[in-house]
This record gives sequence, C-alpha cells and structure tokens, in this order.
Amino acid sequence: MAYTTINDSSVNFQTAIYTGNGGTQSITNDGNSNLKPDFIWVKDRSATNDHKLSDSNRGSTYTMESNTSLAEYNDTTAVTSFNTDGFTTGSNGNTNTNSNTYVAWQWKANGGTTSSNSDGSITSTVQVNSTSKFSVVSYTGTGSNATIGHGLGVTPDLIIVKLRSGAGDWTVYNSIIGNTKFLRLNSGNAEGTQSTYWQDTSPTTSVFSIGTAGDVNTSSGTHVAYCFSQVKGYSKIGTYKGTGDVDGPFLFCGFKPAFILTKRLDDTGSWLIHDNKREGYNSDNDEIEVNTNAVEANNDRLDLLSNGVKIRNTSGYVNASGASYTFLAIADAPLVASNGVAATTRAMG
Repeated sequence: MAYTTINDSSVNFQTAIYTGNGGTQSITNDGNSNLKPDFIWVKDRSATNDHKLSDSNRGSTYTMESNTSLAEYNDTTAVTSFNTDGFTTGSNGNTNTNSNTYVAWQWKANGGTTSSNSDGSITSTVQVNSTSKFSVVSYTGTGSNATIGHGLGVTPDLIIVKLRSGAGDWTVYNSIIGNTKFLRLNSGNAEGTQSTYWQDTSPTTSVFSIGTAGDVNTSSGTHVAYCFSQVKGYSKIGTYKGTGDVDGPFLFCGFKPAFILTKRLDDTGSWLIHDNKREGYNSDNDEIEVNTNAVEANNDRLDLLSNGVKIRNTSGYVNASGASYTFLAIADAPLVASNGVAATTRAMG
C-alpha cells in the first residue's frame, strides 16, 4: 500500500462559488493554498445551463458536458485559462452570465505537466497527483481489447471515461459494483452489465482494461479518463443501503466532507453533488444534478458532519428502503494529519 500525507485538503481540491459578470472574470481560490487546478467542473446554479468540464491535458478551452453525450468542442468564451490560484472565464452563459450564480469544483493533478505512459498496450498521456491519488489520462482508442496506464501507482477505485472526438456516454467504473458493471455519468440509469467496457477485468496498480465499446475505445478516437483512488483521511469511495427513514444512514468518511457525489445503483436516480460552500451549513445543503442541466435544488437531503455524512431524506435518490448507493467524498479537513493534530493518511488501493 502507498502512503501519503495530506495536511491541507485545499491544496488538492477546492470548491469556488462566484457571481457572473457577463464579460471576463478571474476566479481566485483560497489564498492559503493557491490551488492551480487541472480539472475544472463548472455549473450555473441559477439557470438551466449545461455543466462545463475542462482539464489541462486537453487545454482549458476544450470543454465537455456531464449532462450530454456531445463530443469535446473548443469554446474560447468559457474557461479560458488555468491560473496559479484559480481560473479565468469568458462571457459564455454556462460559466459567466451577468448576475447568475456559479459553482466550480477543482482538482489539482500535476500543474499541467504531462508525461507519456507506456504501462498499457496503448500509450497514454498522463498527469498525476501522487499525493491525492488523482490522474488525468488521455489516449487514442484502437477498437480492440487494450490496457491503459493511469499513473497512480495504486489501484483506482473510480474511473470516468469520455470519448472526446465524437458523441458517446460518460462511462464509469466503480470498484463498489465491480468490473462486470458500469454506470453512465450523463444518465440516471441503474448500473448495467457489459463485458465490452472493462473486459470483466479489475484495474491494477498500473493499468485499467478497456474492451471494444466505442464509449471507451473508439478506433482512432481520442478519449479522456479521470482516475481516483481512495486516500484515508482525504477521500472515500463507498457504499450504503437506504433505510427509507428520515433518520437515514450515516456514511463514515473519517473526515469532514467538502464535496460528495452520490448515485443510486439498483434503480434510476440522478447523480447528485453536495458541497460545503454553496450553503455551508446544515440542514440547508443544496444539490446539483450531474446528468441534467437543472438549477440548484434545495431538497435538503443530507448533513455534512465532522466525520462523514448523515442522510436526512426519504427520497429514492438517496434513501429508498433497501436500495444500494455509492458515493465519492472529498475532505474539507482531514481528521488525521502528519502534525499530530490531524495525521498521516494512507492510500487504500
């Protein structure tokens, strides 16, 4: 097992909230860590505008939408640059309509510095945050069974793949449901079973497997993958069973969450994101649907606690009786860090 130390989660992940000005605007992150993002996910909270996802492997102006299957396109009016302490956006309505409110979730990889990775049968281009165990991976498909180097050095627990050069679903591998199944980020559908996505083969510490499905392996098509592995005290990829009760399940994370992504597995239900910035207090934790362009909703489905998440809602999206769910949580403040006040964190892979 790999060992890492994370004393300040904001060095690796931050949520920014801002109000659009209709022109050009620079969004600045927390000054204590000056996070330079490599993966930015923006959503208009106040209008039915599409999600905008960009990364520094592809270039800041190349964007895709989590709520659609559209190919990547070059938009020079949305996110226009990754800055040393945030990012700049142009006048695009999805990212900067005057007076609209926005949220931007941001991950650090390697500051835009990529390297060639030949661990797999297809050579990939990767940039890796070896501390937070997050990587951005670009590759060109062959249409035949293959392996892709991810660069993490530990086994990824969550992989999100998107075809860039054409229309295709966002395909999700999750270690909770295993290598025979898949989810789609742009769909609320339940987990599916399909061997042509992952070859019924689990990732290793160096590669993940892809089959012949066009969404993950179009011949001569360009693809991007976002890979996450759990780091104790910083991130958690887990599962829980719904109770159907307002006094719902407690999701132990081992930290105070800054971000949580949830999805029902056994039936239809939207992917939901909650974070600690848009309201920042219980019980008013507003949600955003990943697979739609819906405005932010104040359904108050959960509380963010010092060591995890408490479900407070009976909706099938988060708490149907006996239903299965998965989640990705990222820390606001680790409970343990290297200084003894908070403690050494260990990557679980």
